[in-house]
Amino acid sequence: MDPSAASAADFVQLRRRERMPPRRQPTARQERLGTELRKLREAAGMTAREAAGLLGTNPIQMSQMESGRAGISEERLRRLASNYACADSDLVDALVAMAMERGRGWWEEYRGAMSSGFLDLAELEHHARFLRTIDIVNIPGLMQTEEYARAVFGYLVPPMPQGEIDSRVAHRMHRRVVLSGDAPTEYRSVIHEAALRFKVVDSKVARAQIELVLQMSEWENVTVRVIPFSVDGFAGANCSMLHAGGPVPQLDTVQLDAPLGGGFLDARSQVARFGSLFRKVEAASLGVEESRDFLRQMVNEL
Repeated sequence: MDPSAASAADFVQLRRRERMPPRRQPTARQERLGTELRKLREAAGMTAREAAGLLGTNPIQMSQMESGRAGISEERLRRLASNYACADSDLVDALVAMAMERGRGWWEEYRGAMSSGFLDLAELEHHARFLRTIDIVNIPGLMQTEEYARAVFGYLVPPMPQGEIDSRVAHRMHRRVVLSGDAPTEYRSVIHEAALRFKVVDSKVARAQIELVLQMSEWENVTVRVIPFSVDGFAGANCSMLHAGGPVPQLDTVQLDAPLGGGFLDARSQVARFGSLFRKVEAASLGVEESRDFLRQMVNEL
């Protein structure tokens, strides 16, 4: 095929995509791309109308791009970055990579079967450069056994239909794929003894759960450290969090969990604050080998 003809065809397809109707429910990742575009524009001191003029479009479409409801081509994104005087080429390349994502991840098979927050979390973990977690009263989701997860979801009030519980458990088990495979994600987890002591079902399930945590702590890309009840000076019982590293530090994200649902934080000051919090909590924990010995002792007690 004539290269010029192929290039023209690509251009036509690109323009068709940009004229597609706005997304009804953008994912958290699509919203994050839009947020970063808005941050660059505001840092340049430009209005949405002025930015739209650079692309030959209107403020409405510009607003849709910055809210994640509309996509943006690589050419347009780089044109904006240039006019915004953004000299951070690594950040621009990372945003382009986000904009060019066309594939559908495994989590999409659960769309419609559970809320979008679960899917957004799986997508966040999939793209993360590293993962850091602090868990005080529950075993980290990536380390839960099926029996443990089923008990947690089955305890909600009012009770969920069995089919939804099954979907949530299967989704949670599938999330662990980020820690295995050819390029496993680096994972550092701090778990309080309280989470390890709670028997969400019985001693048999509790033993199997701790054995899985111990087994995973020996994986090359996984680090597990335990905070025992006996440690002095730990006042961080409300510190549960997930810190997911982006391709560049500006795209790091923190996810906070709560009984009625979690949320994502992406402001750099907030992310930096929780990064410092993780280091503080990790410093209060046992060392890696001490933590493994602690887990082995717990298994022997059950």
